[in-house]
Amino acid sequence: MSNGSCCCGGEARVVLACSGGSNVGQLTNEVAKRLTISGDAKFLCLAGVGGHVPGMVLSVRGGDKVLALDGCAVACARKCLEAADIVDFEYVCVTDLGIEKRPGFDVPEADAERVIAACREKLGARTAS
Repeated sequence: MSNGSCCCGGEARVVLACSGGSNVGQLTNEVAKRLTISGDAKFLCLAGVGGHVPGMVLSVRGGDKVLALDGCAVACARKCLEAADIVDFEYVCVTDLGIEKRPGFDVPEADAERVIAACREKLGARTAS
């Protein structure tokens, strides 16, 4: 994360999303993409961290602020980071925001906006542009 390309004000903010096989997992993926597009954070590969790929783990550790974004209480993103000995991170769980986990991949805009707002608050990121 030394290039600082993902951040506002020179601070490296990274987000890792569970991207799981349900509506809330897909919501984490969509939100991580939008945070990257807006410049609020850079979406890094949770699978690489979970797989202990050295360069990917180092990239996350190089972030000034790290956000783990989980869809549900199973907490796959949080557990992947902790298994890689990354413990200094912010955390958002979609179901904790009152969004119900269901089968399927629908991502209602209102749900995405709610999760984005929670993530921006945790990251200290700028407001929506």
